[in-house]
Amino acid sequence: MLIRTATAEDWPAIWAFLRRIVAAGETYTYPRDLDEDRAREIWMLKPPSRTVVATDPDGTVLGSAKTNPNHMGPGAHIAGASFMVAPEHGGRGVGRALGEHVLDWARAEGYKAMQFNAVVESNTRAVALWRSLGFEVIGTVPKAFAHPTNGYVGLHIMHRFL
Repeated sequence: MLIRTATAEDWPAIWAFLRRIVAAGETYTYPRDLDEDRAREIWMLKPPSRTVVATDPDGTVLGSAKTNPNHMGPGAHIAGASFMVAPEHGGRGVGRALGEHVLDWARAEGYKAMQFNAVVESNTRAVALWRSLGFEVIGTVPKAFAHPTNGYVGLHIMHRFL
């Protein structure tokens, strides 16, 4: 698996799975009817932020991640990140590889910690992955996410020092 900076040419592949994941409404706080232009604006970040893709040897985009300062000004030393793996490529270590890559990159860029602001508590695979990479749940906003089948569930705030 290769992880590299995303290019404009990668966008159609990213949009193909991002659209499905967002429309499902189970893991992201984005509007379920998010349009492509707004999605591209949200996901394809410009420096000093970064968007990457994970590809297999034939160049198929398996997943993507974006990293950015979690806040501005005096809070800009804490990184934030978001991850999406194409559902058909789940369970192959893509999320873990992207997570490790983003943590390494943020550390090299001088960030002091990474914080995820909204990990849906019913997304147990993601919560377990982030815990295995050293993140802790530092708080949960109760009933903050309207899950399409589970009703209102909490949003975890997860953090780890770099």
